[in-house]
Amino acid sequence: MKKLIVTYIIIIAASSHIGAQSNDNTRIPLIGEMTPEFTAQSTTGKINFPGDYEMKWKIIFSHPADFTPVCSSELLELATMQDEFDDLNTKILVLSTDGISSHMAWVQSLETINYKGEQPVKIEFPLIADPDFKVSKMYGMIHSYTSNTRDVRGVFIIDPSDRIAAIFFYPMNVGRNMDEILRTLIALQTSEKYDVLTPANWIPGQKVMVESPNTEQEAEKMEKKHDKNLTSLTWYMWFRSLPL
Repeated sequence: MKKLIVTYIIIIAASSHIGAQSNDNTRIPLIGEMTPEFTAQSTTGKINFPGDYEMKWKIIFSHPADFTPVCSSELLELATMQDEFDDLNTKILVLSTDGISSHMAWVQSLETINYKGEQPVKIEFPLIADPDFKVSKMYGMIHSYTSNTRDVRGVFIIDPSDRIAAIFFYPMNVGRNMDEILRTLIALQTSEKYDVLTPANWIPGQKVMVESPNTEQEAEKMEKKHDKNLTSLTWYMWFRSLPL
């Protein structure tokens, strides 16, 4: 009897390990990891990602389905902000498991809408068709506890070196704040350019932060430099003004 029990436990453990490996095929790539590569069809033609966007920032938005109200508002909001993202050397891509025909029809419909009372806007960014879930699984977009056929509402910001820089996930019933995504992108670019940190609720034009001194003695040395661009609230919180 003891031998049978031990054997049974080993089989369960092995099965659990296999399941973990299987789930790893749909894991979410983490911040700092290289972005998964893929080739797919889109409303603007074939895409080789990230190769087609060399040395650019990139943002992938996933959505659960075409012709849904929340996603429609998000795409229209993105369409009004296309120039802002272009000015930041950033390309937008939208992904779902719907097919290319559905994507094309949705885009045509969206481009007739007077969003927020403004004239209709042309959607220039690509909508990627992923009916076989290949790309969605690479980015961990298919969550079994929500749906096994639709993407969750996710956002990946990817830097010019093709590494994941930031990740957002939203529930199906809450639209994304595009201004916050834009703010995060600017904060990432600012941090990279000036080697600084950004504090809570930071917006462009405000002071940034620098790495904390390790000790109070190091903080005293920073104070003695009398750098007019540096201020502190306490020895471990230092702020810096950026060039205008």
